[in-house]
Amino acid sequence: MKRLEFFLYKANTVLMDAEQAILVSSNLLFTAIAAFFAILLWPRIRDPAWMLIIFGVIVTYIETVYSVLKYFGISGNELMIFGNVPLVSLTLPVIRMSLFIAAFTIMIYRQSRQK
Repeated sequence: MKRLEFFLYKANTVLMDAEQAILVSSNLLFTAIAAFFAILLWPRIRDPAWMLIIFGVIVTYIETVYSVLKYFGISGNELMIFGNVPLVSLTLPVIRMSLFIAAFTIMIYRQSRQK
């Protein structure tokens, strides 16, 4: 009976890894496409709010690439650690959301000045 449980555990582990690989690779593909279009739009936009959104999309792509490197065990997590959390994993989402918050704040400020 132990032998059967071992093979079932291995099968579930492989299936979970395949599902996670599909999730990570699709996330990488779509953020790469978004970052590509953001970089194409970058020279044509002079609006600060849109520039902050473009920077947020690029930081999202960097965060996704980092998560792929972490998934494959290539990232250097041990370089900078804050508590038990790698500093890069902590700062990238904060930077991304800060850029989006600043962009939306600028847009709301402009809308309130027009009325």
